[in-house]
Amino acid sequence: MTTLTELNTCDTEAFVQTLHGIYEHSPWIPERAAAQRPFASVAALKLALQDVVTRASLSEQLGLIRAHPELAGKAAIAGELTAESTGEQAASGLNLCSPAEYDTLHKLNADYNRKFGFPFILAVKGPTGQGLTRAEIIATFTRRLKNQKADEMAECLRQIHRIAEIRLNALLNVELAFGPQIMQWAEAIGELSEEPNALTCSYLTPTHRATAAQLAAWMTEAGMETHIDDVGNVVGRYAAAQPDAKTLITGSHYDTVRNGGKYDGRLGILLPIAIARYLHQTGERLPFHLEVIGFAEEEGVRFKSTFLGSNAVTGRFDMALLDNEDEHGVSIRTALATAGHDAERIAAIARRAEDVLAFVEVHIEQGPVLLERGLPLGVVTAIAGSSRYLVELTGLASHAGTTPMTMRRDAAAAAAEILLAVEKRCSGVPSLVGTVGQLEVPGGSVNVIPGSCKLSLDIRAADDAMRYAAVADVMTAITEICSRRRVESKIVPIVDAQAAPCAGWLMDQLGAAVERAGVPRFDLLSGAGHDAMAMAALTDVAMLFTRCGNGGISHNPLETMTADDADLAAVVLLDFLRSFRKA
Repeated sequence: MTTLTELNTCDTEAFVQTLHGIYEHSPWIPERAAAQRPFASVAALKLALQDVVTRASLSEQLGLIRAHPELAGKAAIAGELTAESTGEQAASGLNLCSPAEYDTLHKLNADYNRKFGFPFILAVKGPTGQGLTRAEIIATFTRRLKNQKADEMAECLRQIHRIAEIRLNALLNVELAFGPQIMQWAEAIGELSEEPNALTCSYLTPTHRATAAQLAAWMTEAGMETHIDDVGNVVGRYAAAQPDAKTLITGSHYDTVRNGGKYDGRLGILLPIAIARYLHQTGERLPFHLEVIGFAEEEGVRFKSTFLGSNAVTGRFDMALLDNEDEHGVSIRTALATAGHDAERIAAIARRAEDVLAFVEVHIEQGPVLLERGLPLGVVTAIAGSSRYLVELTGLASHAGTTPMTMRRDAAAAAAEILLAVEKRCSGVPSLVGTVGQLEVPGGSVNVIPGSCKLSLDIRAADDAMRYAAVADVMTAITEICSRRRVESKIVPIVDAQAAPCAGWLMDQLGAAVERAGVPRFDLLSGAGHDAMAMAALTDVAMLFTRCGNGGISHNPLETMTADDADLAAVVLLDFLRSFRKA
């Protein structure tokens, strides 16, 4: 077995020879990385090798890609692959393809090479290292064939780095203490859904309650004092030795958007449960109570109300929301009673600020920033504020064939112009984004000019003044567009969430833990809202982001991350907890 110490102390020739199979037929990569020794951790070694590739010339990068074999290609069939590639392809059963699967892969390989000029690269052992199925490989192949060349080349290099990571783990006999368990748990609760072949878990549905029960069971198994409170939050407390100690809170939400991803929110619950489980198994106690909260509702899918779980913890739950109804006419009050909760006890959920040290949330980034920089982790600087509205436009429905263009009161055309106005106003301004995510023509017909149209509006920025200025300009544009087109508008505000800066003293402690893991500290803004925004009303907050794969896609079944990144985030959070000092 090779060790990191041996790699740090051997001569360059031995270093290169030991790592010769990590990057396919490319000894120049370890040759250049050798000068950066000693490496503080395996993570630092991985980043050093990756950095060599990033700094390489375009021709060298293309050469690295072309050094890899096609999946289930001629070289594989002839037994001409390297030992590493042979084992990886076999792990996903590519040596057992049916004739139809071979034909499909052969065609995909040919189409891909014709379009891009290099072979399709995929880490077939996947995000968990256990192997993708042949169906998953073919689906990924088909999807990526639609990419542009520059984007696909970047993705191939990322996949090569993932292949190298898995190979390096095997060479150094790296055993991930947390990542595999976190990924396994995420898969398990990802199977609980309101819809077939999708992940949907909305507030207080049977699926939501089953997910809560499973989280509570894992917390209990991890040695935590566990309960589900009267808003549906799942709370696990890993007690300190001293009963009167203060509490550090971590966690995230377990509800999802419709057809969402497996890690959004849930990573921030499962990861600290894995840490508590480790502490319990080793008999280690922290000098403070560690409370892990699976917040019951953050997404606002069922009742169009967000942060219900975290607002209850901060004492800011709006009791008027209990009368909000879902699309079936069921109120939050009724749903709570059906789930066995008592709405009158929600106020008692609130924590006292003097008892809480801080709130720290781990979350998948839900964007491409870390991915594009090749970094597994990032420290969040602030969470962007958000203004959301529902806009209803009313024009005049009339015959599409007989109404002249100059006489139309087309609600959909007004909506289209509003969408472009939002895009124009929010483009080119750092940290400002605007989105029309819902667009509907109720009862629309192919031969009728739309008489009504409904759309959503979401404007976000890290700076609230910037956000409000953009909102004001968009509202002015809506007024002008509707007046000119003789269309009436009704605008209903649904969310006004203030931007939440993270506490510098917590960011510095998180950043120091990241650096001790051998990874450079990188700070970034969160454009998405998180429970930390609500928790900022109670205590100082901080967030640690993990890298999001598949181009940074989130709120989507393609949302992905790796067991290695989950493990590294857990190592960093555990180090942070052990080193924690109150400002």
